[in-house]
Amino acid sequence: MVSRMFRIETEVDRGRRDLLHRRLRDANTAASPVLRALRGTPGERELPLHVWALDGTGELAGGLVGHTWTTWLHVTYLWVDGRWRGAGLGSQLLATAESLSRDERGCVNSRLETWDFQAPEFYRKRGYEVVCVIPDYPPGVTEYTLTKRIG
Repeated sequence: MVSRMFRIETEVDRGRRDLLHRRLRDANTAASPVLRALRGTPGERELPLHVWALDGTGELAGGLVGHTWTTWLHVTYLWVDGRWRGAGLGSQLLATAESLSRDERGCVNSRLETWDFQAPEFYRKRGYEVVCVIPDYPPGVTEYTLTKRIG
């Protein structure tokens, strides 16, 4: 019986987290020729990508935070201050991130997650396609994963 063989602990432990991550990465590398070929190349690393929009007073009007990895842009956050919504700022931030990731980092695809009350239609209008729908994540909300070919 498994429970007699191991002590199960639940505390947050960054050292163990990092060890687990390394071991999982090593196991995945051993199992996947694609990941093995990436090891030691520039494409192996996630590189942050941040795009900021400042208003005339230097205040943050909007921004996009993401990263690139292999040939993908991953948009983590995209936000525009309510005063500037509808003015095209979100589109400009997204287009800038797509352009930078494509032209400077060789990305050919983009991905992101959004909730039903956020902006799935905004992304669809910009060429993104829904590839995953998770209802009730969190309860009462639907999460969408969308992707787009950018290269």
